[in-house]
Amino acid sequence: MLAERDRVVLEFEATWWRYPEPKDRAIREYLGMSATRYYQVLRRLLDDPVAESVDPLTVRRLRKVRDRAKEGRLTRRLPDGTPVS
Repeated sequence: MLAERDRVVLEFEATWWRYPEPKDRAIREYLGMSATRYYQVLRRLLDDPVAESVDPLTVRRLRKVRDRAKEGRLTRRLPDGTPVS
């Protein structure tokens, strides 16, 4: 069972682009939490199998984004080809 707050965060993440204001302002106005807290909850939900069963498209899309960003950080190189540590 997914907590109500977690369900609302997933629903918001799936539709946040529909809100007229910037995302961080919409998070505060519609969810009543800080953007920092929102992203903490969202990151935790990405590894929760229950969250994936509730909204598989959103969870899998965000996992791909996270994995691409992680891969990009790991393979970042300087112009001469040497890896950045």
